[in-house]
Amino acid sequence: MSTTLIYNGVVLTMDADRQVYHPGYIRIEQERIAEVGPWHSGAENQAMIDKADRVIDAKGMAVMPGLINGHTHLFQTFLRGVSDDMKLSDWLRQIIWPGSLAMEAEDFYLAALIGCIENLKSGATYIMDHHYVHTDTANTDGVLKAMMATGIRGQLARGGVDLSYEPRLRETEEEIFSRTEALLDSWQGEASGRIEIGMGPLNLYGCSWGFLEKAAQFSQDRKLITHIHVAETSDQIDNTLGRFGLRNLEVVEAVGLLGPRTQVVHGIWLDDSELELLAKNQASVIHCPVSNMYLASGVARVPEMRRMGINVALGTDGPGSNNCQDNLEVLKFTACLHKVNQLDSTLLPPMEVLEMATLGGAKAMGRETELGSIEQGKLADIVIIDMQKAHIAPIHRYSSALVYNANGNDVHTVLVHGRVVVEKGRCTLIDEEEIIRRAQARVDAMRERLSQHYPVFRIRD
Repeated sequence: MSTTLIYNGVVLTMDADRQVYHPGYIRIEQERIAEVGPWHSGAENQAMIDKADRVIDAKGMAVMPGLINGHTHLFQTFLRGVSDDMKLSDWLRQIIWPGSLAMEAEDFYLAALIGCIENLKSGATYIMDHHYVHTDTANTDGVLKAMMATGIRGQLARGGVDLSYEPRLRETEEEIFSRTEALLDSWQGEASGRIEIGMGPLNLYGCSWGFLEKAAQFSQDRKLITHIHVAETSDQIDNTLGRFGLRNLEVVEAVGLLGPRTQVVHGIWLDDSELELLAKNQASVIHCPVSNMYLASGVARVPEMRRMGINVALGTDGPGSNNCQDNLEVLKFTACLHKVNQLDSTLLPPMEVLEMATLGGAKAMGRETELGSIEQGKLADIVIIDMQKAHIAPIHRYSSALVYNANGNDVHTVLVHGRVVVEKGRCTLIDEEEIIRRAQARVDAMRERLSQHYPVFRIRD
């Protein structure tokens, strides 16, 4: 049995007591945590070092559970920074729709590879990818192959729309459900359970009532996570009020989609009664603060949600509206956004932000018994962060330093399922430079094609 020992670092367990060991150790057997506790020099601990197959001295580093990126669109790594300073509707029509339609199967694979690298190297061991571009069935397989190749733990919420939206991105109900069935048959539980498939109706304005009802039944029958954009802008509220006489979350409940396995992405424009629906149905909210600021969508009522017992997880959103996927950066934005929004500097102290990024994400994914904290028996998804940097040290409180000082460039080592997938800041399973080189060549060719019809793709600086 393979044994890994991480020792001598400051271990933030995120267990029920929020224990922090200064220093601590974690002993891993195969893919699971066998033991965690305080580290003391002595013969007994030296014996532990001698017996381990792999030893990681984490002196000067923080050791914490892997972050869970609750919402992203990996294909958008090919579209980040095309143009900034746009409204959501314009951004979709001028960049995301034409860009995604110009991408080919190889592009989706490379874009997802880069996205997985970026997530791992900024501390995310689990990603929820909301994938909705199905111009070729190979697109989706490419995203899942990228998750496999990089070693990340990932779930793909199979997105779809059956009306409005961009016509070339629509599918019939039959296509959506049959293709989702095929994905479940081919991919669910692959890589020792690292790969999962979820149901992902893209949004309410692109989906018919009948499709949403069938999606609810499909998810319920197969016990899947349902992942859906809700109340991201005020226009979206007007849309469902005009069509159905109901607000966004009222529609989600009415069609049977709202429950403990539901992930409400954004949830910015929810009113009091909708927050009560969230709490009553034990649904989770995926909060993406950077994207919400970038697109000026608004500010979700996260402090109120937490006071009501609503589970909140964090996400980067896609690289097209962030424009990166630095999961450690999201921690600081989360805290600062809500403090300034409510002019209350006491809101969301560091440990609460870390809870959302770890425990909140694990609960949203239905994996709280296996992920989200460093405890005996849980899966060994662990991040080690170098804290001996001029922008971090000296340190008074590690929780504060992680939230307000650290960024993705400080991630030293990452383990997923007990395997080291990032070591000394480098991915261990793939050639990063080669992937980036190939991706840039593909993006340059894509820009050339798009620039003939879309002026925004002609601009370079």
